[in-house]
Parts: sequence; C-alpha cells; structure tokens
Amino acid sequence: MTTLDVPVASGPSVVEPRARFRDLVGSEWLKLWSLRSTGWSLLLGALAVVAFNLGTAWDHYRYWLQYDAESRAEFVANDMALWDAFTYNAALVLILASAAMGAVTVVGEYGSGLIRTTFTAVPARSALMAAKVLVVTVVQALFGAVVAGASFWSTQAVLSTRGIGLPITHPGAPRIVVASALLAPVCAVAGMAVGALLRKSAISIVGTFVLLLLLPAVLTDRRHLSAVLAHATPLHAWQRLADAGPPAEELFPWSAGGAWLVYVLWALGGAVVTVLAVRHRDQ
Repeated sequence: MTTLDVPVASGPSVVEPRARFRDLVGSEWLKLWSLRSTGWSLLLGALAVVAFNLGTAWDHYRYWLQYDAESRAEFVANDMALWDAFTYNAALVLILASAAMGAVTVVGEYGSGLIRTTFTAVPARSALMAAKVLVVTVVQALFGAVVAGASFWSTQAVLSTRGIGLPITHPGAPRIVVASALLAPVCAVAGMAVGALLRKSAISIVGTFVLLLLLPAVLTDRRHLSAVLAHATPLHAWQRLADAGPPAEELFPWSAGGAWLVYVLWALGGAVVTVLAVRHRDQ
C-alpha cells in the first residue's frame, strides 16, 4: 500500500513587531514608578532642599530686628533675599539626591539581574537606554521645577513679613529659579552616565559624589587652568547663574551664557554616554 503525502498548509510565520520608542518610554515610566522608593526619594529630597532654603530665610526673618541699619540696607541693596531663594547647601543636597537617583535607575537593574531580561526582550539597547534617559530627565525636571518654585515662594513669603521679600519678576529671580530647577535633570543624567560605566551601586554613588561634589570643591578660581575646570562643572555653573546682587570681582570671570552652555554639554554628554555605554558591553 502506498501512502499519500498530503501537503500541510503552513500559515505565515508570526513575527513579533519591534517595540516602538513610545512603547519603550511607557515601559520605563511604569518601571520607574512601580518602585515604592521612587516616590519616597523624591518627597524626602524635596523636603530636605526646601527645608535648607526655608531655614536660611527664617534666620534672616528672626534676627532682622537685631541687624544694624547698615546691614539691613546692604541686605536690600544687594538683593540678598534672592540668596535665600536657593542656597548653596540646598544645591548640594539637590545634586546628591538627583545624581544618586539617576545612577540607581541604571545600576539597580544590573544588581537585580533584571537587565539581562530587559536586553533579551529588547535587543535595541541604545533605544532602551534613550527611553530611560528621557523618562528620568522628565521626572527630574518636574522635581526640580517643584522644588525651585516651592523654595522661592516659601522663602520670599517669610521675608515679606519683614518687607524684604522679592517677587518672581524681580531682575535675576527667574534665572535663579530656572537654573536651580534644571540642576536636577542635569545631575540626574550625569549620575546615569556614571552608573552605566561603573554598573555597581556603591561605586556609582561614590563616583557621582566625587565627580559632582568633591571635584568642584577641590578646584579653585585662583589659577587659570583650575578656574576653567571649575567653571566646567554643574555646581560652579549653578553658582554663576544663581549669583545675585552686584557682580563679584573674579580673577577669571565668565558669562552666564557660558554657565548655560555647561548645563547643555553635561546633559547631552551624560545622555550619549548612557546610551552608548551598553552597546558593546556584556551585561
């Protein structure tokens, strides 16, 4: 008996559609907010930053009547109320909080091993990391805007009870608020770049601390090379943009435009490093 070979119709192979960038952004957004620590980190960081600024304003309010007439006149003439809107110590806290969150966003997946599953599901590593950078940048920009706005409003409200508060329309006030708000996403992206390069939680946190806080503290404005390197850091760029009152005498002065350029270069450089660091490296 001969057997008939009946051809079996084979349907078209099902090909999984490639994930669109919009889908990757949505996935990274859900992944970030699925962590309970995200909300708490942002809340505690915001409270700490606002508390530093509000505490300085409260000190000026509390001891205002004890200042002599010359000190009061100098405070008003030099727009020192704007110095309380976002203080140096608050900027340090903001840098540390934002950079740490940026680094943990990357190294957290390496530590848990989730990065292997992620890269298996989405082989387009660069697109995936670009989506992660975009999500962190948006979140940190909103975080910075809320913190800077709340700091300005609360500090000037306290100082206004002594008649020395300044409105947001005062010359220099918008620049201070914007510069302080953008400091958060710039440092967060820098932290992501450090995390993508080092891939270890503890080492990455230390690396961001050294790069964004310790290095600017070591560099001085007394020598030309040191001043150039100092001006190239986000902290010194923020100090230049947040400087209120009459311009201080500097050995090597620089413009506000140069400080804004530092912000842009750090943001772009951090994003490029984060995206490219995972392309040819084993997870």
